[in-house]
Amino acid sequence: MSRRLSLRMLLVVAALLAFAAKTVYAPDRPLATLTDRWAPPPSRFIPVLNVLVHIREEGSRRDTLPLVLLHGTSASLHTWDGWAKDLARDRRVIRFDLPAFGLTGPFPDDDYSPRRYVRFLTALLDSLQLPRAILVGNSFGGELAWSTAVLAPSRVAGLVLVDAAGYPRAPTSEPIGFRLARIPVLNKLLTVVLPRSIVASSLRSSYGDTTRVTDSLITRYYELTLRAGNRAALPKRMAASRDDSLMTLIPTVKVPTLILWGLRDRLIPPTNGERFHREIAGSRLVTFDDLGHVPMEEDPSRTVAAARSFLDERFPVTPAPAPPPAPVKP
Repeated sequence: MSRRLSLRMLLVVAALLAFAAKTVYAPDRPLATLTDRWAPPPSRFIPVLNVLVHIREEGSRRDTLPLVLLHGTSASLHTWDGWAKDLARDRRVIRFDLPAFGLTGPFPDDDYSPRRYVRFLTALLDSLQLPRAILVGNSFGGELAWSTAVLAPSRVAGLVLVDAAGYPRAPTSEPIGFRLARIPVLNKLLTVVLPRSIVASSLRSSYGDTTRVTDSLITRYYELTLRAGNRAALPKRMAASRDDSLMTLIPTVKVPTLILWGLRDRLIPPTNGERFHREIAGSRLVTFDDLGHVPMEEDPSRTVAAARSFLDERFPVTPAPAPPPAPVKP
């Protein structure tokens, strides 16, 4: 091989490496660079346990029993957009980014145990002056919902569990981002690089119908994953993902409970939904043949209809009395 040809090959390799680095290099993004796009009104930020929480409150403030929507791992409050639009027509709807995800960012002390999240949620309810609420949760958010019903039952009036975590599972397909977060060294590398293809692949593995995974959806997950601190927090959250001592207490849940499940969920199998149904007395189970792990995001209109039917039956809206009119000055 001639010296000139070797030099050309080196230049080609260098160019390819430079292109690859430019393509996958993705440093953390400061919160301020993301808020204009992902936190427009009615979003606001409130302090809870030394964390600045991205939160949205919509609907009727006179609703005395609000809905609190809890997203899953690596998601954000936006996963509930379709449900919030429907339910806020006559109910008070509260949703927020859980610590380590979305725009809220990590816990300062790196404690991501299930019990810590329960303490965080009850502190948030306290800050909003909400003695009780109906908790609605998907995946990890579902685990947080039922865990709160177990550990702080006086704060929970009802549950809607959507492909909820909590029991042991044997996934037939796990999002690649979750698998990489468990691999030492590699999970450190992912704090400075993030191929968009990893996010796209993870989303497609979570949907029953991959054609529903749009470019705009991938962009949202990708950009919010880059929020400063989120990628470093994910391995720590994954390492503390289940508390078996809480799992044994699931049969103690006594509030009205709806269980929704996508039968194409390859991360948490439908048999786990059936187990929730067996162990929570009086619960209702509704399944969707063609939907995956995040059915409320994949098909908002069909899934919220099932939720609304349950809520309207078990928790009809009871608005607080309107304040008396101000006296008319003579």
